[in-house]
Amino acid sequence: MQSADELKEKLNLETSWIGWHDLQTYYARGHVVRVSPDLDLLTVAAELAADNRPLFEKWMASGEVGDVPPDLARAWYERNAELWAVVIAPWVLIQDRNGSALH
Repeated sequence: MQSADELKEKLNLETSWIGWHDLQTYYARGHVVRVSPDLDLLTVAAELAADNRPLFEKWMASGEVGDVPPDLARAWYERNAELWAVVIAPWVLIQDRNGSALH
């Protein structure tokens, strides 16, 4: 079994920038998870992989993790936002690191 640090190291190798247009199929299926820039994307991905439900419920309740609201999806589409992403199948975790005011 991998330690949390080993998992984060592995996930770091699997992160990349991706344009919002390239994520439309996943968004339409409801498989895109927005992660606040206030959180570490790799930590969130590792906790999702570990099925840490209590922590995810806390993040979701605070709005730090969740769905992409339609107004934000539209804004990202209009500028084809480049987002930092990692896949924890079937989920694509994305983070806007370019300072978008919309969360």
